[in-house]
Amino acid sequence: MALELHHILEARHRIRGVADNTPLIPSPFMSNVAGHDFLMKMETMQPVGAFKLRGAMSAVMALPDDVRGVTCCSTGNHGRGVSFAANRRGMRAVICMSELVPQAKIDGIKALGADVRIIGTTQDEAMQESQRLCDAEGLVEISPFDDLHVISGQGTIGLEMLEARPDLDMLLVPLSGGGLAAGIATAAKAINPQITVIGITMDRGAAMHASIHAGEPVEVPEFASLADSLGGGIGLGNQLSYPICRDLLDDTILVTESEILHAMQVMFYEDRIVAEGASVVGQAAMLAGKLPTPNGPVGTVITGRNLDMPTFAKLMTGQDVMIGDLEVEGKTYGA
Repeated sequence: MALELHHILEARHRIRGVADNTPLIPSPFMSNVAGHDFLMKMETMQPVGAFKLRGAMSAVMALPDDVRGVTCCSTGNHGRGVSFAANRRGMRAVICMSELVPQAKIDGIKALGADVRIIGTTQDEAMQESQRLCDAEGLVEISPFDDLHVISGQGTIGLEMLEARPDLDMLLVPLSGGGLAAGIATAAKAINPQITVIGITMDRGAAMHASIHAGEPVEVPEFASLADSLGGGIGLGNQLSYPICRDLLDDTILVTESEILHAMQVMFYEDRIVAEGASVVGQAAMLAGKLPTPNGPVGTVITGRNLDMPTFAKLMTGQDVMIGDLEVEGKTYGA
């Protein structure tokens, strides 16, 4: 089934009052860099601290009453959203994650009453366990990105951004499995076909970027990253998010760990905002000079705030940090 604007409008009705209407605020510092208004959609203000609640609520609220429970694979925030939505409906939730998921995200999911299963070292392995649970225990799988209701829920972000600022010229969207980018691009291009939508991700293990360039879904190695939420594969049988991203994104751009760290520091010291590495890849690309020159206001999505605060404190104060097997060299902001 092809995703259309009416699906996103229906999702907005399902999630209304729970996972909608987050602020769209300007960044004076980034506006100066961009040469136009630079606006940030603050999905960090969602009840679970991340945009993933929109898609999860949209999918879980669409399920019939006789569903026994739900399962999903997740790098953290989708699992948190599914757990929250399932809890509201009184459903069991089992969240499958790989060993690369930070402990802070695992603890957040458990706090919402879900069962957590750590499976293997890749999201693909976690996805296999989630699919096994569907067959063995009769659970319904909520894909983090390749599900019509999930993508529709994420697309409501695009609706809200264009309703608030119809003059937006460029959207910078963090890119992982493509649910967010597919939903936003569908909504934005339906409203303004001339708008530029760019997917941005880390340069290590960028599955959607690699798949678009390969002309088909491909597997990539997974690595620890400051942008851990953007890790994981897109599934070789991807039916929705891959073709939508392939057809509607104007470009995909990669940023380095050093560029992500710099953008996190800019968000903290200039905007006074705590955000995950995945949240700031739009800023990272612009600060690194990797984007085309905008002709008008630029918007991006600050996707989540669910990070390990002791690690974040070290990063903001210029200390070296280990992220999994990745050593991030400390940099003092402004030095």
